[in-house]
Amino acid sequence: MSTCSYGHPTVAPTLPAVWRFGRETDPSVSEWSVEWLLKRNCSMAPKQLFAIFGALCAVSLTIAAYFWWQGATIIMAFASVELVAVGTALLVYSRHATDQENIALRKGRLTVAHTSGNTIETAEFAPEWVSVEPVTGDESLIEVSGQGRRIEVGRFVRPELRRQLANELRHAVRLARLRPQGSLPSAEL
Repeated sequence: MSTCSYGHPTVAPTLPAVWRFGRETDPSVSEWSVEWLLKRNCSMAPKQLFAIFGALCAVSLTIAAYFWWQGATIIMAFASVELVAVGTALLVYSRHATDQENIALRKGRLTVAHTSGNTIETAEFAPEWVSVEPVTGDESLIEVSGQGRRIEVGRFVRPELRRQLANELRHAVRLARLRPQGSLPSAEL
């Protein structure tokens, strides 16, 4: 609790002690900015996946070639169908393995980019006009809107943590509104 000059107690606004989802630049080194990079949780990168698929193909075709050489000629057709099916499934998986949401607040602009497969949806806002609200409830996606544009974020955050993400976004937007861009303080206390 702090005391203002008139002696009345005031409660300091609750600020995140550390950004959970966002990364803040050091204002002493460069211009202040905060960036949130929200990604799909994947166990393997597409390059790793295709390396393993290549190894699977080599082993499967080697075994099929051995049996084909022994006289079981139909085995090569079954191995080929199997590898085409597995390859198709891995291709569909890898198309969305790099899906992400990138939210950046820098130089007086809030930029939101959502990547899904080959599609990139972007929206840019002036912080003075931004509204950050849940779409339907605390655990729903977060709608960032303003100036006639809107975009939903938070797809790659667990539903119970979306409220915290929304609070971080609101806090950063408030910081951008309150002070000139070059003199914004660090949010860490």
